[in-house]
Amino acid sequence: MIAKTIDEVIENLEQIIQSSKTEENPLGYFAALYYKVTISVKDKLGKNYFEDDERMEQLDVIFANRYLSAYFNYTTCKPTTKSWENTFKSSHIRNLIVLQHLLLGMNAHINLDLGIAAAEISTKSTIADLHSDFNKINELLASLLDEVQSDLAKIWPMLFVLMKFFNKTDDLIANFSMNIARDGAWKFANELVNEKLENRDNFIAIRDEKIFNISKLITDQGFVIKIVCKIIRRGEKGSPSDKIRILES
Repeated sequence: MIAKTIDEVIENLEQIIQSSKTEENPLGYFAALYYKVTISVKDKLGKNYFEDDERMEQLDVIFANRYLSAYFNYTTCKPTTKSWENTFKSSHIRNLIVLQHLLLGMNAHINLDLGIAAAEISTKSTIADLHSDFNKINELLASLLDEVQSDLAKIWPMLFVLMKFFNKTDDLIANFSMNIARDGAWKFANELVNEKLENRDNFIAIRDEKIFNISKLITDQGFVIKIVCKIIRRGEKGSPSDKIRILES
């Protein structure tokens, strides 16, 4: 199902969240986070936050459709990008903690999809005009991180205490930094928009392979981090549907 407006994006995300609760599916964790981000973007429209509201809604919808298409393709056994396929397949790994599921979704969506969406609504001569609003959508993402940390602490209060004790918080998220992801996505968008149309699919495939490799770093951790994550996973409260409710609240 492809969305045409930001309201339709929200409706699609609500459907994914609801079905994830029903199926007790960890894929709902990222959907719940993304729902909050989309609501935040919608709330900023018409309030002089963005330089161009119409362009920002267009970017938001195209950006969201990258995720929605990947999700519906995967759930109907159709091909999708390697980054998203690995993210979705990782929902079946029992010892992954909620934070890892969120990082996987953010990795695929920001590091791959955001640059593609930015290039799709731009030309060589207009992409520079998008930079300010491009950064603002990342500012909204970053502004939610404190809230996400609070949500994760509700799922298991000792999460960050344990990870800091073992000095493993930085190790786990070292391959995903908001600023690094934003700058990388912007660089990719500029490179992509300057590619000839006939070369773009191959250019995206090369980028997808790189982001896929980052996703493996999030899941295929060393022995110590695996032990720490296993302890955290056992301490996380509630079923997947309970955790989704916390993340979307």
